[in-house]
Amino acid sequence: MDRKHILVVDDELNILATYKAILERNGYNVSTASTAMEARQILTEGKIDFLLCDLTLRDRGSGLDVLEFARKTYDVIPAILLTGYASEEDCDRAESLGVPLLYKPVEVECLLATIGDLVSDSGLSHVPHKH
Repeated sequence: MDRKHILVVDDELNILATYKAILERNGYNVSTASTAMEARQILTEGKIDFLLCDLTLRDRGSGLDVLEFARKTYDVIPAILLTGYASEEDCDRAESLGVPLLYKPVEVECLLATIGDLVSDSGLSHVPHKH
């Protein structure tokens, strides 16, 4: 079976390292980015099957912006947004994009189950568009 490739985006490096270790231990290939700009670069360069992204990023980017870029690049890409706090507007925007918004701290079992469900439901291998 093909190992799914997950892009994890978070500006807190300790959280990034923790998610990377957990996901790799559970059979995923993982790339990481600490800024929206870095995430866009990775999304453009490689095959990503899933996006796990913090809602608020320090480089004036947001997880919603990264998600919208990913959807333009891949058409369909399953994703989860993570946050410690979300405004009503952010919740509405995530819902309109059909993306679960999980609140930190996220239980590992819940995170893995949600990723597993979304990856298997998509049934797709995602390759970026060539412009």
